[in-house]
Amino acid sequence: MNAGEALAASGVTVRAAGPGDAVAGASPRWVALPATTAEVAAVMGAAAEHGLAVVPVGGGTKLGWGDPPERCDLLLDTRRLNRVLEHAAGDLVVRAQAGVTMRALAGTLGTAGQELALDVPHEGATVGGTLAAATAGPRRLRYGTARDLLIGVTVVLADGTTARSGGKVVKNVAGYDLGKLFTGSLGTLGVVAEATFRLHPLPAARAWITADADAGTIGAVAALAGSQLEPSALEADLPGAGAPGTVAALFEGAAADERAKAAAELVGAGAPAAEPPAWWGRLPGEEFLLELRVLPAAVPGALEAVARAAEAADLRPRLRGSVASAVLHLALPADTPARAAEAFVPALRAALAAHGGRLVVWTAPREVAARLDRWGPAGAATLMGRVKERFDPGGRMSPGRLRSGR
Repeated sequence: MNAGEALAASGVTVRAAGPGDAVAGASPRWVALPATTAEVAAVMGAAAEHGLAVVPVGGGTKLGWGDPPERCDLLLDTRRLNRVLEHAAGDLVVRAQAGVTMRALAGTLGTAGQELALDVPHEGATVGGTLAAATAGPRRLRYGTARDLLIGVTVVLADGTTARSGGKVVKNVAGYDLGKLFTGSLGTLGVVAEATFRLHPLPAARAWITADADAGTIGAVAALAGSQLEPSALEADLPGAGAPGTVAALFEGAAADERAKAAAELVGAGAPAAEPPAWWGRLPGEEFLLELRVLPAAVPGALEAVARAAEAADLRPRLRGSVASAVLHLALPADTPARAAEAFVPALRAALAAHGGRLVVWTAPREVAARLDRWGPAGAATLMGRVKERFDPGGRMSPGRLRSGR
């Protein structure tokens, strides 16, 4: 029995791949569309038997993030895994299949006055994809990240084994916290099939304040994080090259408007608004996107480092993100010359390292990406490689998408 016949015999819907199924230039031969965890296990077992390289995909919103896969024989599409399996509203817990879109999940939870507080920026993003890419938006300051809100996960490993950890435990992989390992793994360890999350009540009220950005205002807004006003998010949008920027803060829950008014007086912002600024929760760009992280106290130094590196490379990046959680995204123009990018990225990475920070190149034009070090120094690279070896000894899960992936 050849690989195609084995996939067909798994009982899972499988079709021939087409041009639209390519992953960053890597074209699969087949696309599998399982509808249950058991079907994911069946198709993964068949793929293991024939040594097929597998790339999981949900909404496809972040398939361009990270390095292109070195091989892609089988695209495992999770979008038929689209059911909310359990919503224990009284316990503020939900269990959903990986292919449920975050929008659909929000609709289901909203009818009970609850939410999963992740602020995912991409329309069409799924539960599994959100975990695989470790996506979290502005309110990470108050609620944490996907890793923090995840309390249980069901995964299917490269050999077709199903494993569970955390909430609703049936079987664990001894010694591993699967939720933490699989969050941010970009499909290199296995397939997320189901996830269980801790929820929060929808806030009774929300209010935003905005102000023009300058060094003093950014510092004043960042200082709100430790105040009794308890903001849920503190964000900045900085177009660069002398263009005016904006900082904004979100207040939720009891007395949200009163707290927002008090904060506005402290930072010189305008009157509170019931709606966020247009850029809120959105990435500054998609085609050439970098992420920088530093300690919160180092944000002013990081902003100066960006400005110096951009001036030296004659670039005009746009910077957006949290001035309190210190997770910022930087977008370069898609037509940035390769030489300018080769100068800018290492210079900024070195400057951020002096502040204890890191820089990752998530997306870049293909010809430029091939000449850049996307990841920079990673002290945990050896450990990551060992984890990869443990979960995917054949190197068949999204091979090459992360530095440690084979």
